[in-house]
Amino acid sequence: MLLDTQTWQPQPLTGAEYTVTEPATGESLGTVTLASEQDVETAVRAAVTAQGAWAKTPYSGRAAVLRRAGDLLAAHTDELRDWLVRESGSVPAKAGLELHVAAQECYEAAALASHPTGQVLPSEAPRLSYTHRVPVGVVGVIAPFNAPLILAVRSVAPALALGNAVVLKPDPRTAVCGGLAVAAVFAEAGLPEGLLHVLPGGPDVGQELVADPHVPVISFTGSTAAGRAIAEAGGHHLKRVHLELGGNSALIVLADADLDAVVSSAAWGSFFHQGQICMTTGRHLVHASLYEDYVERLAAKADTLTVGDPYREKVHLGPVIDASQLARIHGLVVASTARGAKLVAGGTHRGLFYRPTVLAGADDTTPAYTEEVFGPVAPVRPFTTTEEAVGLASAGPYGLSLGIVTRDAARGLDLAERIPTGMAHINDQTVGDEAVAPFGGLAASGTGARFGGEANLDAFTDLRWTTVRGDVATYPF
Repeated sequence: MLLDTQTWQPQPLTGAEYTVTEPATGESLGTVTLASEQDVETAVRAAVTAQGAWAKTPYSGRAAVLRRAGDLLAAHTDELRDWLVRESGSVPAKAGLELHVAAQECYEAAALASHPTGQVLPSEAPRLSYTHRVPVGVVGVIAPFNAPLILAVRSVAPALALGNAVVLKPDPRTAVCGGLAVAAVFAEAGLPEGLLHVLPGGPDVGQELVADPHVPVISFTGSTAAGRAIAEAGGHHLKRVHLELGGNSALIVLADADLDAVVSSAAWGSFFHQGQICMTTGRHLVHASLYEDYVERLAAKADTLTVGDPYREKVHLGPVIDASQLARIHGLVVASTARGAKLVAGGTHRGLFYRPTVLAGADDTTPAYTEEVFGPVAPVRPFTTTEEAVGLASAGPYGLSLGIVTRDAARGLDLAERIPTGMAHINDQTVGDEAVAPFGGLAASGTGARFGGEANLDAFTDLRWTTVRGDVATYPF
């Protein structure tokens, strides 16, 4: 067993006791100790002490730890999947996908350890001139509840592979599968002590991490509102802040789309993991010639989906994370119908189990259309021309993901080039992630691609210029 509730916090913390709760039942899964602000200083100090030796470790040693971590995620799939299902409300398929991607993140990070780190430059002086990448030192990672394992590992793994130490603050609602499980995997993989610290806690702990002068880089995934506050604080402290924030992604269904094929994709985009994904399809933009049929089919699909306890039942959707999230989702649905949107499916809940919901007749006055819901809600709006579709998809503060469905892939690609988003998918919905691909959004969705592939080199290293002369340089005075 990888996780033992009696020993799962190897480092003592000084905050309050917190009950780990199963959203589906309200049952306790155990208790953890939260971090205090003082714990941040202690962890950072230890990380600084350990990081220097780790940076000097041959790349092959660092890569081996990352490969073993990936293997351990695969070896402990059953145990970790159960934690993801019970603690975060994931259905087993989503938990399995999360474990697969997290393992791939570790394997890709292992390859980063031996990545070419610089280049030789020409110089007008008689000297060797070159650049090379060096670890930033200590990376602060603040991860959310919705895909807790992936969204922690995708920063932790490359940061460690590139010679840094990490202080990870998971959301306390997913302190185990998004934090303690990560620490257990890396400890068993042979990561030296002091290099990874897990500090579950609230905003006060995150603020202290951002403010610490010995943490030059913050990697944050979460809401746009929290991201703005972290960016402001990071600017004050003159440190790099990588932000992956909210979204309200559009799926454009052109007039030539095959509705028989698109409904499954559309439903997945809005309802997967109860809509609690930054890339969730939040706006369905459908050509007027298909609109009525599309609404009818999407509503029928929503009505067939089962919602319930993902650990004890075979269901399509599990619970939303907690009562505050449920209240926000339902409040937006109620406000939308009050402003004229038509409820054609869902809109009801039992406890934390919210039915997949379809709203027709969405427009600029529909709150569930203009705002990020972070729940299983699909607002549908018609358009008549391609220019109108471009305008609607480009409107609003977000720029994370985009889906376009058409029988003419070249036309879809041309259309995507006109809509500013960090990611675009032709003939697919808006939710997608691969460890080899850059990930990030524009505008209120974040600061661009900061995760995946070579983007990790920019995120977690500094580029240093070095020159070497054979003799001491002389100058006019």
